[in-house]
Amino acid sequence: MTSPAPLQALVGGCHCGRVRFEVDAPAALDVLECNCSICRMTGFLHLIVPASRFRLLQGEDALVDYRFNTGAARHRFCGQCGIKSFYVPRSHPDGFSVNARCLDSFRTLTVHVTAFDDDRRDAAMAAIAHLARE
Repeated sequence: MTSPAPLQALVGGCHCGRVRFEVDAPAALDVLECNCSICRMTGFLHLIVPASRFRLLQGEDALVDYRFNTGAARHRFCGQCGIKSFYVPRSHPDGFSVNARCLDSFRTLTVHVTAFDDDRRDAAMAAIAHLARE
């Protein structure tokens, strides 16, 4: 059995800089590209992590919540620039989904993208059940 990849602290945030966060993740990222309406329209690349690996550094007061459909996902946008750099997904309500594109080092990271077919949600969820575990 191989040991998990070592984690490093990656920093990111919104476009205007009011919201800043840090996430512990491996150097090579496995992210999901979802085809649901909001992810498709915003180009969100999901780096799903447990809550213990996410830290909001600044900007709690700048965040605006948006919920739709089932209301389970807590979409959090910067009220100044409108960027959603992270949110609490309905698939992992005890964790966070970070937009890998909002990481400061995104262009220098190795990123492996897997499609997540929201039209076949049950099968897609089964395929990613291992994500966001401690």
